[in-house]
Amino acid sequence: MLRILLIAALLSPVGVFAADRPPNVVVIFCDDMGYGDIGPFGAEVETPHLDRMASEGRVFTDFYAAQAVCSASRAALLTGCYPNRVGILGALGPGAKIGINPDETTLAEVAKSQGYATAIFGKWHLGDAERFRPTEHGFDEYFGLPYSNDMWPLHPEVVALPPEARKRKARYPDLPLWQGNHADGHSLAIAKVTPADQKNLTTWYTEHAVDFIDGHAAEPFLLYVPHSMPHVPIFASEKFEGKSGHGLYGDVMQEIDWSVGQILDAIRRHKLDQSTLVLFTSDNGPWLSYGDHAGNAGPLREGKGTAWDGGQREPTIAWWPGHVPAGTKCSEPCGTIDVLPTVAALIGAELPSNAIDGKDITPLLRGEANAKSPHEAFFFYWGDGLHAVRSGDWKLHFPHDYRSLDGKPGGKDGKPAPYVQKHTDLALYNLSEDIGETQNVADEHADVVARLTKLADGMREQLGDSLTKTKGQANRPPGRTGAGS
Repeated sequence: MLRILLIAALLSPVGVFAADRPPNVVVIFCDDMGYGDIGPFGAEVETPHLDRMASEGRVFTDFYAAQAVCSASRAALLTGCYPNRVGILGALGPGAKIGINPDETTLAEVAKSQGYATAIFGKWHLGDAERFRPTEHGFDEYFGLPYSNDMWPLHPEVVALPPEARKRKARYPDLPLWQGNHADGHSLAIAKVTPADQKNLTTWYTEHAVDFIDGHAAEPFLLYVPHSMPHVPIFASEKFEGKSGHGLYGDVMQEIDWSVGQILDAIRRHKLDQSTLVLFTSDNGPWLSYGDHAGNAGPLREGKGTAWDGGQREPTIAWWPGHVPAGTKCSEPCGTIDVLPTVAALIGAELPSNAIDGKDITPLLRGEANAKSPHEAFFFYWGDGLHAVRSGDWKLHFPHDYRSLDGKPGGKDGKPAPYVQKHTDLALYNLSEDIGETQNVADEHADVVARLTKLADGMREQLGDSLTKTKGQANRPPGRTGAGS
């Protein structure tokens, strides 16, 4: 009888080993990807690996980045906090004097507390000073760029200028490619990135990710793959350049899709599919001014740099066979701030001692009956201004200025078109009926406006709001260069 039970256990889909170990976690984080850029969200470009991932996993239709810009969004993912709480706003440039505070607990440090191997292969963007680098914040291994791939002398906006102006504007240093591990004590710059190198970034990140899975298959691991693409300037390797039939942007998205396939295949090859949670999403919406080199926000309004849903609602897929129900959708509001507390719950780790904003969304992930968002409200900051709040299907915008193409086309061939500044007055939208935030129904729902305003006032007390000149009481400072260790 014992022999029969052992054989049955070995032949079961999960197996004894998988059942006894906490799940591996893989987060694939694109840069400036639009809501309509992948097949499961309506893209025309073919993304077969993401299509399969969605058919075997769960699509999150109302998943939000915490702010529509690079560094702020990444700070939220890795700390479980609104970026305003941890003092990281905007996009940090080379030599930034601030970065992620050593007093903040990162997703990697949460995983390390449970004995996980950890790695990041891709764009960091939370400070390039030594004390801010990934290997100082819980990651064992690092290969990638310290910040955005446009922060170099060949920045697209600089290249578009006439030569005399170009010389005055080209103040970025050479773009470094870093590799390091915690045993070295810090990450090391190993090369100056050239345009030819940019073509290989997606492939290099993918190869490192697969090697990491191969090398750590016997132990629990956290793998973070924050792609540099499709942030401008966009590049695709020779494997994909000119192959999508949808221009260079389509080629870039097909290579990202290939990368996802390589990572999932490595997980399957080691029979880790039922013990590995994979999350695919993006840091913010498309940089629309770049036109044919930018993504597509689909039915959503506006894009990167705004609090409209086109700036922050991200195409998201969760995959964990046997745990995440296959071929399903979740329309409950949640977002990147929820990744850290959800992973902590799944691996049995304690939450950070500092207050966080994210919630455990395991019931949503598992598709439990009648599971609802654990958030009463989700708050949309741009910089230090509270621009909007969502509760349930309702989203209320407070009066603010925002950038827009105002219906005009974006740029062409990597050269951006200019934005114009527009203004919205107080406006209420029912996102279940009006996903594009086009019909202001504030006058018909004064009670909803009052309720959401009260929720916003509560967050203003905590994190402040430059629009109402409110000073927050619970903001924490970023890390600073020259500060004590």
